[in-house]
Amino acid sequence: MIEALCTPEERFAALPGFPYVPRYVDDLPGYEGLRAAYIDEGPPDARDVCLCLHGEPTWSYLYRRMIPVFLQHGCRVVAPDFFGFGRSDKPIADADYSFHFHRNFVLRLVERLDLQRITLVVQDWGGVSGLTLPVSRDFKSRLVRLFVMNTGIPAGEAPSEGFVAWRAYVASHPDFSIGSLMRRAVPHLTDSEVAAYEAPYPDVRYKAGARAFPMLVMTDPSMPGVEESRAARKFWSEEWRGPAFMAIGVADPVLGPPVMLKLREMIHGCSEPMFIAEGGHFLQEWGRDIAAEAMEYFARNEQ
Repeated sequence: MIEALCTPEERFAALPGFPYVPRYVDDLPGYEGLRAAYIDEGPPDARDVCLCLHGEPTWSYLYRRMIPVFLQHGCRVVAPDFFGFGRSDKPIADADYSFHFHRNFVLRLVERLDLQRITLVVQDWGGVSGLTLPVSRDFKSRLVRLFVMNTGIPAGEAPSEGFVAWRAYVASHPDFSIGSLMRRAVPHLTDSEVAAYEAPYPDVRYKAGARAFPMLVMTDPSMPGVEESRAARKFWSEEWRGPAFMAIGVADPVLGPPVMLKLREMIHGCSEPMFIAEGGHFLQEWGRDIAAEAMEYFARNEQ
């Protein structure tokens, strides 16, 4: 039995720009007793579903500028909080987190909700794990479109020197300030928005997931997840025939243009990137116009 904490709901009392009511599931196969949170907005019978996967150290709140655009285009939007993040339960031991722990959670949630015609929307760890999902035959059959922002498919190598520095920082600062990080990375955030990113973490005991994510990135060929990443590179380059839209935050020192242009070479038929000159790592925070451009691209390349 995994020992976990649940962030008190009152911590989420004030979430500017995020009026969505959370839904919960606590009996996913392999995760019995752990409560996962997700939002599920838009028509249940919508033709297309935007599955929005966040990264480190954020949660579904990161997508608040994009969700209204997806809804305006008639999509259903499902945005889960990975375990250790947002409103989901937070295992307290760093060792409870693994690549497969996170990846399999998304697969089980997709199966439970029976999501079809998925537009996979990913950034950071949402892509590190999410871009490997089509290695699963079941998920592959549900996928129709890709919307990718600053991320990568590591398969045994460090994505950048910036990432190496970031991993070292987290390793030496187990109680690092998530609010301060977000304020530096996204200067236009208001104080209340910074507080929303801090909300899931009342104290250091709740931060095991945030500490673990950087350590799990597959920078050595022997690490768990490398096999899936190699298979994913093969899938995206050789099998994928759907539309793929890419946006790049140019000011990202960790997963910026050099990393993203390499990723683009791996994705068959990927769009010319939309470069956001002032956009940083958390590109969703510049997201309304990016989401609109993505939806227009998908409409022009309808399947």
